[in-house]
Amino acid sequence: MTGMSPTSADDYLALDDAALLRQCRVENFRVSGPGGQHRNKTDSAVRLTHEPTLVVAQASERRSQHENRRRALARLRQAIAFEVRRPVDLDTYTPPPPLDAVLTAKKARRIGPRHRDYPQGVQSFLDLFLAVDCALGKAAGYAGTSTGALSRFVVANRPLLRRVNQLREERGLRPLRP
Repeated sequence: MTGMSPTSADDYLALDDAALLRQCRVENFRVSGPGGQHRNKTDSAVRLTHEPTLVVAQASERRSQHENRRRALARLRQAIAFEVRRPVDLDTYTPPPPLDAVLTAKKARRIGPRHRDYPQGVQSFLDLFLAVDCALGKAAGYAGTSTGALSRFVVANRPLLRRVNQLREERGLRPLRP
């Protein structure tokens, strides 16, 4: 496939926050530990379970349930990007816009890890990466960038580097070095 369209049933990361949250089971709970006398008196911690994929994310570091829900949702997007794979047809592959947005050479147009659409680019990269059997050079060729640029993209995001190395290790390949 040429990447998934935003209307695709399994393109969860293209959903806005409210729509993604509607697909989740939300649990509020108390946590113990430091944080003042109010921390363990309220159910401010939030755990989100994305029902279609069973991916789970949580946040408990803030006193505000609203802030913890926002953080848990951001973590859920990252977890979905790392765990949910979509098929890629290499015969007709063209890099989807989210992947272009994270890899573009023009800094003014490139998006980074704090951007809401960044997980979509990471997911598109990982879909392609698995389709080429975790070969960074082949992925770079399909993505229309250099191997060095793709390597810098992976190494710049520590959680992504860990996931890429985990996938490479599962296939008996050497890990990428930071």
